[in-house]
Amino acid sequence: MAMTKLYTGKTKDVFQLDNGNVLLKFKDDCTGKDGVFDPGENSVGLTIDGVGKVNLKMSVYYFEKLKEAGIKTHYVSADIDNVTMEVLPGKVFGKGLEVICRRRAVGSFFRRYGEYVEEGAELPYYVEMTFKNDAKGDPLVTKDGLAVLGVMSEKQYDDIRDMTQKITKIIADDLAELGLDLYDIKFEFGYNGDEVILIDEIASGNMRVYKDGVYVDPMSLSDLFFSVR
Repeated sequence: MAMTKLYTGKTKDVFQLDNGNVLLKFKDDCTGKDGVFDPGENSVGLTIDGVGKVNLKMSVYYFEKLKEAGIKTHYVSADIDNVTMEVLPGKVFGKGLEVICRRRAVGSFFRRYGEYVEEGAELPYYVEMTFKNDAKGDPLVTKDGLAVLGVMSEKQYDDIRDMTQKITKIIADDLAELGLDLYDIKFEFGYNGDEVILIDEIASGNMRVYKDGVYVDPMSLSDLFFSVR
């Protein structure tokens, strides 16, 4: 199938397919700093052999699980050997929006609201959205703000929030079977035609996971995950 390169990303390259879909080529480049892997960093800091394939395999696992649950995503198919995933074209909201679902008060949530909540306190699948803007530190944006700015309608916000909570519960329940506790997870959504769908990937670098109260870094999480899958 013929394809044209659309752009080179930090961890994935993106190609246009002649059937109208898009091909994501997962790479072994990782975000980090000074040679240390950090999913929160905004630049490539190191290369880890095989990490692209691991991220693809975990994404496929969860996309298939969401498909069984009737949740719409951009996933079409994958070629694990070639480390590629074919997806539906998805237009992002605004210039890019991240959706975070929090089950525990940690990270930036605790830094912002620590005077009101204990660190690690349970949160009821709390959803927040941030604009993808490195220079501005990915600022938080409210439902009203998104509507006023014309980024999405209030109904789209409600639909994304509900989808986020459902998806997070599926992933949290699945990880719990491995004795793992999902504290928070980051998603991206877009729209294909008039339909809002989950896009990007579902991999260890987008999750904050603990085991017996101890943080599990993304690489260790991937090792744990596939040792029993």
